[in-house]
Amino acid sequence: MIRYDVRHRTDFLYSTPVSISHHLLHLTPRPTDNQRTEVWRVALSPAPAVRRTEVDFFGNPVEHLTLQDEHSKLVIRARGTLVVEEPATVNPSETPPWEQARVNGSIAKDPEILAAQPFAYDSPMTRAGESVWAWAQESFAPGRPILEAALELNHRIHTGFEYDPAATTVSTPVAEVFRIRRGVCQDFAHLMLAGLRGIGLPARYVSGYLLTYPPPGGTKLQGSDASHAWVSVRVPGHGWVDLDPTNDKITTTEHVTLAWGRDYGDVSPVKGAIVGGGEHEVKVSVDVVPIVDPVA
Repeated sequence: MIRYDVRHRTDFLYSTPVSISHHLLHLTPRPTDNQRTEVWRVALSPAPAVRRTEVDFFGNPVEHLTLQDEHSKLVIRARGTLVVEEPATVNPSETPPWEQARVNGSIAKDPEILAAQPFAYDSPMTRAGESVWAWAQESFAPGRPILEAALELNHRIHTGFEYDPAATTVSTPVAEVFRIRRGVCQDFAHLMLAGLRGIGLPARYVSGYLLTYPPPGGTKLQGSDASHAWVSVRVPGHGWVDLDPTNDKITTTEHVTLAWGRDYGDVSPVKGAIVGGGEHEVKVSVDVVPIVDPVA
C-alpha cells in the first residue's frame, strides 16, 4: 500500500468581475475497496456565502457552493492524505464469458445487476454509433472471458490511438475521436465506454489522479500532469475491475480515485454557472506525492 499527499489547485481568472456564481465540486476522494482517505480539506478564496456537502446519485461526495460577493478570481485548493492498496488480483482467463455480464432492459431483481444498469446504456458523452460498437465487438468473440476481452480492447485503444492534447476538447464527440484516432485520457475512456455499452456491458467512467515517475532511461506515463480518467468494467463474481486505456494496464496503487459516473459530465472536478466574468482563464495543477513514512 502507498500513502499519498495529494494537492489539486484550480484558479479561475476573470477579465471582468463576477457578481454571483454557483459551483459543484467533485474534489473529495470517495472511499473504495482499496482506498481510504485520512485527511481531506477543500479551501476556497473568496469564501462562499453558501456551502453544502452531500453525496450524489452515484455515491460520490460533492460540494455545492454559492459566491455572492463580487470577485475577479476564484481559487480552489483541495489537499489531503490517503492510502491506496493494490487492487485484488483477477486472472483474466478465469473470468466468466462476457455474455454473462450483459444487462438488458428487463427488470432486475439482483441488487448487483440493478446497481449496474445506469452504466449499461449511452450517456450524453458516450454516444457513438454502430461503427464503434462493431469495432469493439471484434475483441468479444462468443464465450470469451470478459476480462480477457476487455483487456484486449484496452490494448487496442492504447496502440491504435495517439495521445494528443491538442487534438480534442472537453466536448469532442466519441465519433470524432474514433475518426481522427487521437485524443487524451478522457476521450479514450469515453471511447471504451461507448464500445462496451454498445454490446450491452456495464462500464463506469472513473476520474482521479495518476502517480507517474520516469523509470531509469525511460519516460513517465501519459496523463500525469493533470486529472486522469479510466474505465471500470463489471466482472461477474469479481465486482468492478478498473482498466486504464491511456496506459494499457489494470489500475494499480498509482491510481487515486476521485469519483465515478456515466461519463465526464457526471464527475467533472469543478463546474458551475457565473453572472459576469467576461473572458476567463482556468489554470489547474495537480501533485500526487508518495509519503515515505511506513503505513501502520
